[in-house]
Amino acid sequence: MRIGLLTDGGYPYANGESRLWCDRLVRGLPQHEFDLFALSRSADQEQQGWVRLPDQVGRVRTAPLWTREEDARNSGCPRGLPGRLATGLGRSYGRRDRRRFTAHVSALVGAVCAGTETAPASDGAGSEAASGLFADGLYGLAELARERGGLRNALRSEATARIVESACRAPGTGRTVHGATVPDHLAFVAALERALRPLSLDWYAEDDLGAVDLCHAASGGAAALPGLLAKRFFGVPLLVTEHGVPLRAHYLAAPEAPLGAPVRALLANFHGLLASETYRQAALITPGNTHVRRWQERFGADRGKLRTVYPGMEADRFGGVGEGEDGGGPDTLVWIGRVEPAKDLIALLHAFAEVRRAEPDARLRIFGAPVRGSEGDTYLAHCRALAAQLFPDEATDAHAVGDNPVTFEEIGGPEVPDLAEAYASGGVVVLSSVVEGFPISLVEAMFCGRATVSTDVGAVVEVVGGTGLVVPPRNPRALADACVALLRDPERRARLGAAARARALELFTVEQNLMAFGGIYLDLVGQAPARWTTPTDPLDPAGPPRPFATPPEAHVLGALTTGPVAVGTPARGPAGASARASAGASAGVPARVSNGTSRVPSWAVGAEGMCAGVRGAGDGDA
Repeated sequence: MRIGLLTDGGYPYANGESRLWCDRLVRGLPQHEFDLFALSRSADQEQQGWVRLPDQVGRVRTAPLWTREEDARNSGCPRGLPGRLATGLGRSYGRRDRRRFTAHVSALVGAVCAGTETAPASDGAGSEAASGLFADGLYGLAELARERGGLRNALRSEATARIVESACRAPGTGRTVHGATVPDHLAFVAALERALRPLSLDWYAEDDLGAVDLCHAASGGAAALPGLLAKRFFGVPLLVTEHGVPLRAHYLAAPEAPLGAPVRALLANFHGLLASETYRQAALITPGNTHVRRWQERFGADRGKLRTVYPGMEADRFGGVGEGEDGGGPDTLVWIGRVEPAKDLIALLHAFAEVRRAEPDARLRIFGAPVRGSEGDTYLAHCRALAAQLFPDEATDAHAVGDNPVTFEEIGGPEVPDLAEAYASGGVVVLSSVVEGFPISLVEAMFCGRATVSTDVGAVVEVVGGTGLVVPPRNPRALADACVALLRDPERRARLGAAARARALELFTVEQNLMAFGGIYLDLVGQAPARWTTPTDPLDPAGPPRPFATPPEAHVLGALTTGPVAVGTPARGPAGASARASAGASAGVPARVSNGTSRVPSWAVGAEGMCAGVRGAGDGDA
C-alpha cells in the first residue's frame, strides 16, 4: 500500500527529530511504498540535507515553517484594509471571500479565547462547543486557502488583529486572556499565522495526499494538520504516533519564551484544541508509552482508539555487553545522557556524596555533552565546580597524584570508544531526571544487562517494571540509599540485570515495533471505505471498488500490462516501484527494465541530478 508519512522538523532531514525511528520504519516495511511530506523548522536544518533514503520512498514533498516574519511585512501587498486581506498569490479577496475569512477566523479565535487554560476535556459541554467552533474555523480556512490561495497575508492583517482583540475582550474569557494588550494581540496573530501555515500548502490534490492509502503522522501538532485535511478532502484515514507530548513540551518551554502571559495562554488553548481535534479525527492513535497515553486521554482521545506501541531500538549493538560475563566495575556508578537542568545532575552529585560516606571506594562516571546553547555550557560548568567542591582530589600518600572520584567524560575516546563500552564500565546505571519522556538511556542499560536506579518520572516505571530500583525525584537521600543497596549486593545486581535484558528484548526491539505497525497499516486500510474504482471502460467512471492506490503490478519487474487504471490515481509505472536490479544498485546506476524506464524514485534525482543526502537536497519539493 502507499503510506503518506507526515513529519515536522524530522525525517528525512539529517538532524531531524525521530529520524532514526522513521528510517527504521520505512526500511523495515519494504512491502509498502512511502511518500514523505516533511515540514522543516529552520534554514540550518535544510542546509544539513537529508539522510540517504531507501528505494521504497517514492516521493518527498517539503515545506518550510521558518520563513522570517519581515518577509510578510515587505511582500509589497496593497495598502488599506481590503488590500491587507490578500492571498499569498498577490490577489485581493473579493467581498464574499472576505466575509468567509472573517467568519472562519472569528470562529477559530473565539474558540481559542473561550477555551479553558488547562485542557479541553475538563469543561464538559463548554469544551465541546469550543471544539466545534475551532473545527469549523480550521476547516473553513483550509477550504478557503485551497480555493483562493495562501492565508499568510490575510492572517497577518489588521482585520485579524481586530478579531483577536474583540475575542479577548468578550464576556466569558479567562482573566489572563482578558488582560491582553495590543502587543499581545499582534504577537498571537504572528504565532497563529505560523501555526496555520500548513493550511496553505499545495499538497492537497488528487495526486498528492489524495493518492495515498493512509496518512501516518509521526507526531501531533503541525505534522498532523496535513493529515486532518487529507481526511477532510479525500477521506484518507489518519494514524497518529506520539513518542513524546508536543503539548507538554509547549508548556515546559512557555515560561522561557519572550512572550507575555496572555499570549502563552492563548497558544496553550490553541494547541490543546488542535490536539483534541487531531485525536477526534484519527482512526488510531499509537502512544509510545503510558505516560504519553495519559496526556492524550486528558485531551479527549478515545480510549478505544489508543494502542501503545513502544519505540523500537537496536539491541544488537549492546549484545556483546549484555551477553558477556563481565558485570562492570563493582564500585562504579554510570550516568549517560545530555547535560541539562532537567537531568538534575546536582541532585546526583549530592546523592553520590552520601554514597561515598557509605562506600569510600565508589566512583561516579558521567558520560555526556551539554545541550546546544549557553545554558548547557553554564550548567556543565556548574556541575564540574560542584563536583570539585564536594570531592577534592584524593591521593593515597604524600607523593601520589590526587584523583577525583567523579569524572566527566565524552564517548568516543580511546578508553570509551562507543556507547556500549560506557555502559559496560559500571555495575549500576543511574538516572536522576526530574523531567523525562521515554527514557532511552534506561532501555540501553537494560539491553546491556545492567541494574538501574532511576527517579519516578515520565515512563520510567513502565519501562523498568520490576527490574530496577525507582525512587522519588529531587530526593538525593533516597537515590543514595538505592545505589548503596545495589553496590553492596552483587548477586542482586546480576539478577536485576538479567531480568532487565530479558524485558528489553521482549518489549523494546525494532522487530516488535515493525510487526506492530505492519499489522496496524493492514487493519486501518482494510477497515477504511474504498476510495478507488477500476472502470471496465476507460471512458466510463463506474466500476467495482478497489481499496489500494497502487496496482500490484507496479511492484513487479518488467513492463506493466496495459489495462484500466484507478480513477483519481496518478499513472504509476515501474519508476515508482521499490525494486532495483542488484547490479545497477551496487554500481550506483539506475536499473533499467524491459521498457527502458529508469527505476529511480522521484526524490533521488532532481532537475540538476542532486541526490538525497547531499547538502541542499532538502530545499524544496522533490
